[in-house]
Amino acid sequence: MRPARVFVCDCQPIMVEGLRKVLEPSPDLEVIGAALTLEEALAGLADLAPDLVLVSEEFGAPLDAPAIAALRNSAPEARLVLWSSTPNSHEAYLELGFSGILDKTSPVEALVECLRAVAQGSVWVDGHEEAPEPLKRRNPPRLTRRERDIVGLVAQGMKNREIAEALAISPGTVKVHLMHIFEKAGVEDRLQLALLARRLLSQDPSAPSRPELEEAERTPV
Repeated sequence: MRPARVFVCDCQPIMVEGLRKVLEPSPDLEVIGAALTLEEALAGLADLAPDLVLVSEEFGAPLDAPAIAALRNSAPEARLVLWSSTPNSHEAYLELGFSGILDKTSPVEALVECLRAVAQGSVWVDGHEEAPEPLKRRNPPRLTRRERDIVGLVAQGMKNREIAEALAISPGTVKVHLMHIFEKAGVEDRLQLALLARRLLSQDPSAPSRPELEEAERTPV
């Protein structure tokens, strides 16, 4: 299996070079390119087609919604990881399409673990790949097929409008589905839902729900 291809966006050359050195010993991660400015990144991403784009919070001056959208459009198949000095707006960054958020003060091992987790399809936020403890203790709720589709797309960092386009439904319908999903899963926002997504989607969608089982038990043979 080939290594996950990483493109680094950071305005400090010494940080870029340091990341190359850090990831060199990892056989499953490979730095294939880097950019010091947004313009350089947009020019290189389309040709290199990375799997991961590691973006410094200082990159883009500022790293706002248009800049993030431009990065995503230049590498639509890549997953974005934010390398943040002040990770204090997780929900907003997930809304904008990031699948990982890592504090720059984290140890090297955390950086490598984060990149590996995101490359494998997980969401990583501030040192956590799995759902928070209160969510882990809940039994996964039964979701409809449409709800499962939406959970999967939320975990990919898609916004309501993008989910609506992908599923050929209206953004309003997506919002209603999300309200139901939040209630079923006992979560408060998209961040918690994204962290819980793997457990929600691991449940067999063909298995009957508890109400269906209770009805079957009451029905005479």
